[in-house]
Amino acid sequence: MPAASNTLITPSIIAKRSLMLLKNKLIMGNKVSRTYANEFVKVGDTISVRRPVEYVVTDGAALTKQDTTEGKFSLQIDKRKHVGMGFLTQDLTLTIEEFSARYIDPAITQLAHQVDSDLTGLYKKVWNWAGTPGQTINSFADFAKGPKLLDVGAVPQGKRFGALSPDDYWEMLGSQTALYMQPIASDAYRNGKLGMIGDVDTDMTQQIKLHTVGAKGGTPLVNGASQNVTYATSKDTNTQSLITDGWSNSTLVVNEGDVITIAGVFAVNPRTKVTTGALQQFVVLADGTSNGSGQLTLSIAPAIITSGAYQNVSAAPADNAAITILGTASTAYAQNLVFHKDAFQMVTVPLEVDPSMPFSARATDEQTGLSVRIVKDYDINTDEVVARLDILYGVKALRPEFATRLSGTA
Repeated sequence: MPAASNTLITPSIIAKRSLMLLKNKLIMGNKVSRTYANEFVKVGDTISVRRPVEYVVTDGAALTKQDTTEGKFSLQIDKRKHVGMGFLTQDLTLTIEEFSARYIDPAITQLAHQVDSDLTGLYKKVWNWAGTPGQTINSFADFAKGPKLLDVGAVPQGKRFGALSPDDYWEMLGSQTALYMQPIASDAYRNGKLGMIGDVDTDMTQQIKLHTVGAKGGTPLVNGASQNVTYATSKDTNTQSLITDGWSNSTLVVNEGDVITIAGVFAVNPRTKVTTGALQQFVVLADGTSNGSGQLTLSIAPAIITSGAYQNVSAAPADNAAITILGTASTAYAQNLVFHKDAFQMVTVPLEVDPSMPFSARATDEQTGLSVRIVKDYDINTDEVVARLDILYGVKALRPEFATRLSGTA
């Protein structure tokens, strides 16, 4: 007989415990923005999110009117994930703690890993990459290159987060123990925690992706001058095509997520439009195979804009300007991330609980919008309860310029 204090485990109890565990287990999911949660109602929904408007400062008393051009991004709820479970009816008489440890915790752990994996996968939209690919982050100087690059890009202070691979995280922890008798050293040595470093709340996630650089091949060059665009033509995507040549013939030379620079194309300060002295980085948005003549049109972000309020480079690429791909060909590198909260967006939407589903429940956190639904049924042949935990969400890199990938230095 079950203990007298045991309570029958109902769908409502399971849903509430599942939501609590999901909130506690998310890493990336707890660090990104959830601004638009209330604008979605069902799977497949898409909303348009306005891009921030920019202006430039002009001299003198005479008015210089500037056009206000608003861009927009689309954000879609397109990720439906679940874990199916089966357990005997007698397990429903366990305490919630016992039931949670045996069934709910393992299921929610997998869902949390999936959400974090989808968020870290957004690195493929991030064009900034600080440090040297292949080098481990093992000093404050290494780590500082991330927030420094955000500062150079005029990313707001505060609400900054770091997500490191296990290798980089523990190497960084080891470097902090040298700060004898400092609080951070105590946390690093005794508790295995980094916490705040350079105003960046830093954590480890096993879901950091490895990015394999394309095969490269040849001597890639820009094919044709003046390949820049206006904000008006790129405002909804912040992307453009770049015509190139000089690649090895008929070869898959670039992978989605590769980062490139173009000789003579320097980044500018987003506020003053003065060059930073560093080449602007671009991310390749699709795998690219050269044709039989070594030509290839790349899809890249950000769009190359050379003037006005949205200017992001010092000049358009010259014809035959050399293209450099970061990293060694066909080599995989950990994609650690340092980012402002608004760089990435996650939206979770409560799934429907219909009257035709009597053995179901849903729990939603009003503050974060996180929502988990459970539906269960009974198999009379095996005396087994069959249940599923479901979540519905979408993720998006809304402001990739507010993030950077991060590697160490030699």
